[in-house]
Amino acid sequence: MNLAHTTVLLWTWGSLQAFEIVEKENIFQRTSCPAFLMFDNAAYLADMSFELPCHCKPEEVSAVVWYYQKHLGSGHTKVLTDFDGRVLTEEAQVRVGSDMLVRFSIRMFSLLVFRAQPEDSGLYFCGTRKGDYFYAYDVDIQSSEGMVATFKDQGQEPFEDEYHGSLHVFTTFWEWTPCDRCGVRGEQWRLGLCYLQSPDLSPRYRKTLPDVVSCGSRAVPSKLQAKARHHTPELLVRSCMVPCEKNKVVREGIMAIFNYVSKVGSRPWVPKVPIQFHQQRLGHGLIISCPGARPEHAVAWDKDHQFLYRTQYLKGVNRSMRVFIDHGNHLHIRFTQLSDRGIYYCWRQGTRVAGFRLGVTSRGRYRVSFSDPETRSAMELTLIGYLLITAVFVTVHLCRCCCYLFRCCPNFSP
Repeated sequence: MNLAHTTVLLWTWGSLQAFEIVEKENIFQRTSCPAFLMFDNAAYLADMSFELPCHCKPEEVSAVVWYYQKHLGSGHTKVLTDFDGRVLTEEAQVRVGSDMLVRFSIRMFSLLVFRAQPEDSGLYFCGTRKGDYFYAYDVDIQSSEGMVATFKDQGQEPFEDEYHGSLHVFTTFWEWTPCDRCGVRGEQWRLGLCYLQSPDLSPRYRKTLPDVVSCGSRAVPSKLQAKARHHTPELLVRSCMVPCEKNKVVREGIMAIFNYVSKVGSRPWVPKVPIQFHQQRLGHGLIISCPGARPEHAVAWDKDHQFLYRTQYLKGVNRSMRVFIDHGNHLHIRFTQLSDRGIYYCWRQGTRVAGFRLGVTSRGRYRVSFSDPETRSAMELTLIGYLLITAVFVTVHLCRCCCYLFRCCPNFSP
């Protein structure tokens, strides 16, 4: 009897598995590919990761190939696959500024691009090895350079819409992020990207709203793009206050007991979050990243018991800032000083997840590298100074030559 029951259960489980596989395959059978290739418009901020699903494909196609073009009809086309559809890339292994061929992955016929850059904007095609396309995207990666932050607590308002005849340029905001801290005053923000509305858009690009696409879309003529070029992305920030979850409160209470016992000497001190130690040379720059955080996450930073709010430490609030948080949620410390020593805590989605104990030393050797932003800045300043001195030297001698030729200068020689 037990053997019969086991057989029935195995047969039922196998049937369910087969049904699940058939259902996944039927997704493509139910979705018919368009007879005329259209482009779905999608916009993201730089350093974000995004996924482009291949919504349709012929039933006989077992593996897809993704292609990239900067402009429609461009002679240069990148092939984003190993022709097996098995390219796997982990986001944690991808560095900012890497080539797009290193920052992509194909999973279940979908294309994943990690830490996208403005140079990745363009057209993405889902097709076959022979070059037959059956689905396409128009992707616009908007740069975070020049992004304007608006703080609602200070009474600031977002950009007003711009009108240039029939062209309407405006900002479309995403949903508010969760509060970046719990139990104390925190902050939450929402990202706004540039969009425009015009009747002069190309009909080959599919829009979510009539005649509305992102400002960097290939559907926008170059003349209209020039008018919307100065409308940068926006960041809307406001204060928030949320309680911590009960299990977090209980855990903190237990940690407080552990700390008290550790002072007595019966048990070692246990930190609330994992803490990593780093020693930095005095006068050099440092960039700290929050583990597992993405640009679209709600991330906050604390130094010991000091809260580093975006209202004071967001990049661009003050040009002379030495410590600031960029739009990718990284904490920057320029020209490290002895007062920077301490523990920097990182919050992600309202939970404190990690700590970095920073030590500052004036000893040790430092290998100069061109990948170091401080080294590049020093070289740029040196080169600019050299060019200015050269320009002044050439200008003075040109003036002297002109005066000598036209005899319009007095003779200062004895």
